[in-house]
Amino acid sequence: MESGEKMTQKAISYADAGVSIDNANLAVNKIREYARSTFNERTLTEIGSFGGMFAGAFPDMAEPILVASADGVGTKLKLAFETGIHNTVGADLVNHCVNDILVQGARPLFFLDYFATGKLEPDVTASVVEGMARACRENGCVLLGGETAEMPDFYPPGEYDLAGFIVGVVDKKRVIDGKSITPGDVVLGIPSTGLQTNGYSLARKLFFEIGGYAADSYIDELGSTVGEALLATHASFLPQIGPLLDSGVIKGLVHITGGGFLENIPRILPDGVSVEIQRGTWTELPIFGMMQRLGNVETHEMFRTFNMGIGMVVVCTESDKDAVKKHLGECHEIGRIANGKKDVRII
Repeated sequence: MESGEKMTQKAISYADAGVSIDNANLAVNKIREYARSTFNERTLTEIGSFGGMFAGAFPDMAEPILVASADGVGTKLKLAFETGIHNTVGADLVNHCVNDILVQGARPLFFLDYFATGKLEPDVTASVVEGMARACRENGCVLLGGETAEMPDFYPPGEYDLAGFIVGVVDKKRVIDGKSITPGDVVLGIPSTGLQTNGYSLARKLFFEIGGYAADSYIDELGSTVGEALLATHASFLPQIGPLLDSGVIKGLVHITGGGFLENIPRILPDGVSVEIQRGTWTELPIFGMMQRLGNVETHEMFRTFNMGIGMVVVCTESDKDAVKKHLGECHEIGRIANGKKDVRII
């Protein structure tokens, strides 16, 4: 035996190192049925396969284009840890990813998740996946597989990380890329349900550090507790926008995520145009005004960080405006396309 080397009489297992294969198997058993509830005729493998297989023939499309995206939930997870509510963040993740590929005209095909924690708690894992499965069913998307990782000492006790990966499809002739946007086009806004999945580091600082509130503090202005307002589920806009995808009337779509209005809208603008947003043309949710007052946050910073009550932006021609609004249901005319340098002006 080398100097300093110690021996033990006990047989050491993976569980002694903090990883429980039994708990992992229990978690998989709990989530298998949630995933199965999203399967369709294109699903070719079971949960537990090394890779998920999905039939990729699209005879109804001349030139099918696959569109993929990946994202996380960010520090909104901290609200789930604090409140013990875990069946909404999975839905947040799926809906966020669905919206991200929707802006290019794609409908979702399948979704993969990554769930990592220090100590696996099968009930918590199952609750998160239950939310993902529910959102997948609502979006017509298959929860094809994923990864559940137990990594001792890597995450604080009771915490986990969550990421999602989505693949969708759009016929090449139906791709929405914003290239046809011109001055005079109309900018419509579809309301959000809250912060969606962005700006939570600032929101938590404003409410919990500066405001001194707790997650269970009830605030009349919000009509709910702070935790309930911050955990409002990120909505999918596929049900509203989906029926219009093949019509050709949508020139551009913007998912208002991290970066708010100011960073996201320019991503779809062609050269030579800008967007003028008329503040006051929609109802900003009370949570945004409250946060701005709590931190004396500048308006520019609010519109660069939060969605301000608009979850998705739709650009169309003036002549198509009424028809688009009719199909979208609840939406607001919030601005216009003007000549400019691919920037956003809040007026």
